[in-house]
Amino acid sequence: MLDHNLDFETARQMHTVLVLHFLEGMKQSEIAQRLNLSHSKVNRLIAQGRRLGMVRIDIETPYQRLMELEAALVQATSLSSAVITPTVSANAETNLQQVGKAAASVILENVRDGDVIAITGGKAVSAAVDNLVADRSFDVTVVPLTGGVQGKFYTDVNNLASRLAERLGGRALMVHAPLFAESRAQCEMLKEMSSVREVFDLARAANLALTGIGSIEPSGSSYYDLNPVPEEDRKMMVGLGVSAEFMAHLILEGGSLANYELNSRLVAVAPSEISGCRTVIGVASGPHKVRPIQTVLNGKYLDSLILDEGTVNAVLAEMERSKNVA
Repeated sequence: MLDHNLDFETARQMHTVLVLHFLEGMKQSEIAQRLNLSHSKVNRLIAQGRRLGMVRIDIETPYQRLMELEAALVQATSLSSAVITPTVSANAETNLQQVGKAAASVILENVRDGDVIAITGGKAVSAAVDNLVADRSFDVTVVPLTGGVQGKFYTDVNNLASRLAERLGGRALMVHAPLFAESRAQCEMLKEMSSVREVFDLARAANLALTGIGSIEPSGSSYYDLNPVPEEDRKMMVGLGVSAEFMAHLILEGGSLANYELNSRLVAVAPSEISGCRTVIGVASGPHKVRPIQTVLNGKYLDSLILDEGTVNAVLAEMERSKNVA
């Protein structure tokens, strides 16, 4: 609160210092030299001016609505942070690339030398890797969270890990095993191979984990890039309450793992096993991801989530609808 008993000369000097510092961007040492004051006097005048309420900082952004959506999503879930990108086009690929750019920025904000980064496959994860441009090299190790599926650039998690490590200037370790074993016994054997076990052990304790969120209901969804199951099986999974794929695992609507035979044959780290990671970042885009996103949020697997505006609006609207029904 302003002190009207402040003498004019002190108030004038304080005003001059505050204008030079906050509006003209001068350093305190430069102000001291211009006004022939000591550095400590300049510092005291700035501190006193702030205490007296002479400094008011307003920050305006054209993306205020997105900031509000981020806050709303965090408040409605167990997330600690969220990033929402503008939906700039009706083109799904354009929005996916926007989300990928945001995810790349989040990685660069959080990565530290010595970190282990664990990743899944997926189109959104691939978009994040493609859009990552680091200003310097990081001493990091990138590891897959799952075995690999050959055929498409975004299902080959070893290739994604290698590309991410190259862009960050670090190194990548590979999982030389398929995502789906032929039997539960073979799955356990593959996961106990020292080369696989060591990589998965690193992944479980990773500092950062970047994961996609997969849908299973549309016939063209990402899960069928991993495992092209017949139409009858797809309908059966939906009927059993399966509504998402996360880290290649089929997840029930409430967020728990589905008791489905394919889950027992996955050469992959389980979703519950990444709870010890410092930050788990989910990335997704598109209306077909609304229900899967809700499912993964119900499971509380993520610390941070990166979405586009259209997708988060649909997620929040569905959450509100479900709350009103309950």
